[in-house]
Order: sequence, then C-alpha cells, then structure tokens
Amino acid sequence: MSVTSDNIRKSFKESDDRCDAGLTTPENVVRYDDIAYGDDAAAQSLDVYRPKGIDGKMPVIVSVHGGGWVYGDKERYQYYCMSLVQHGFVVVNFTYRLAPEHKFPAAIEDINTVFEFVLENKEKYGFDTEHVFAVGDSAGAHQLGLYAAICTNPEYAKRYDFAPPKGFAPTAVALNCGFYSGDAANMSDELRKEMMPMMGEYLPNGGSAKELEMIDVVKHITEDFPPTLYMTSSHDFLKEQAPILGKKLLECNVPHVFRFYGSAKNPLYHVFHCDMRLKEAYECNKDECEYFRSFL
Repeated sequence: MSVTSDNIRKSFKESDDRCDAGLTTPENVVRYDDIAYGDDAAAQSLDVYRPKGIDGKMPVIVSVHGGGWVYGDKERYQYYCMSLVQHGFVVVNFTYRLAPEHKFPAAIEDINTVFEFVLENKEKYGFDTEHVFAVGDSAGAHQLGLYAAICTNPEYAKRYDFAPPKGFAPTAVALNCGFYSGDAANMSDELRKEMMPMMGEYLPNGGSAKELEMIDVVKHITEDFPPTLYMTSSHDFLKEQAPILGKKLLECNVPHVFRFYGSAKNPLYHVFHCDMRLKEAYECNKDECEYFRSFL
C-alpha cells in the first residue's frame, strides 16, 4: 500500500463514517445484497435495490462510486443508492476493483461486467433493459464517462481487451462533480498537483502521456455519447472540469443539461449529493431522477 492511497482511504473513510452514522435501510426499499458478479467475491459484488410492493420491470440506475480510484465500495454508497430507489427506479450498487492493487482498466472492465449482469438478469430482478441509466461521481464519473465513450466510439473501444454488450449504451448518464480531462491545458496548476498522485496510483505506468490521453473522457466523446446531465457545486474542488466537459458535449451536439448547486453564502462541497442529511442532496438527486424519467 502506498502512502498516497493509505492517506486517501483513511481521510475519506472518516468523512463517510460521519455522513452515514445512524442511517438505516428505508422501510419502502427491498434489497438483494452481496451478489457476486465476478471471480473476486470481495472486490466484485453488487446489491440490487427495489421499491417495496412494486412488481414487474422498472427502469434501472447503475451507480459507479467515486473515491479517487483507490477508495470506496457499495457499502459506502448504499444510502445514496436507496434514495434513488424512492424516485421510482431499481438501482444497482456495486463494488469494483480498486487501484493501486488493480490498475486501469480493471475498474472499467468491472463496470462492463455489471452492465452485462443487468442485461442478463432482467427477468430475475425486474430490470427494464430498454431504460438503463447510470450515475457516477468524482472518479466514478470519470470512469463512467470512459465507459460511455467505449460504448459509443468504436475506434476508442478497439483499444481495450473487452467489449461492451453488442449495441449497448446507457440510455442517459448523470456525471457528478467529475474529473474529465488530465490534459495540462485543461487543468490549473493547483488541480494538477492534487490529481497527479492519485492518477499515478491508478495508471500502470504512473501517468505517462499515452496513459493520460487514454483516460481523457473529453478526447473520446463523439456525437453518439449518451445524453448527459452533469453537475458541480460552489465549493467542489473539481468544478473547473465541468465547463470542459460541457464545451465538448456542445461541440459534438450531445444533448446535455448542466446543474450547479450552492453559493458563497450556502457552500456545497465535492459530492455533496451523497450526504443524505442535506436537503440540497435530495433536490439534486430528485433533479437527476426526473431527468432520467424524461427518457421513459
């Protein structure tokens, strides 16, 4: 374990422990926990959450958690994901293989396997596979963005050793407080100083020019990229990345919506939407679910 990853895991865990303290499963949610979707049961498992008392197929949201590529699991995202269920969706919440133990593209491979699971288990869990949405935040938004590009950019997809299900792409995605481009021209010196150690943990060669190009979401977006809602907040340390994504979506004529939350007087920080005690988190998550419902 490197010092960088160890420090991130400790500090992020302390913050998450405070946010999750006292939270419980809502009474109107049914959960199916600890379903293995890969060979590593500890690192490749998922939960399925459904509204209680509602049978039949329902639209699906797959959640790709954040954590600087080195931290996070489905337990940390269970309460956020169950809050999405309460807006009328089945939600898939999963753990994926983390860096530095598992370098890029291990997590992207896991994301693909989870979407395969959704398509293959539509009858068992009541997934409406005509309406499969996805959310991701921070490093999760980055990796979801890469996966959406793989699904919609054949030339980029050829650079991977796996392939998404034939003809599949998420119906729409929501990218929250995300990291989208490691190009020096798209990063302030301050942000670059903060992000490079984490990217060094994520990438097999520590962040070579070729690797940074490979994981640059913006460079691989085409006109076929899924419709996108992206958001940031007043005190999100990654907020300078949002307009970079927006500019590329606009250039490629990808339908998109931008949301900004908080203000100088009401500061909202990175991934505030995962703090279930904030009314602004409820509002943000409701906005995203309403966006997804516009595709039904």
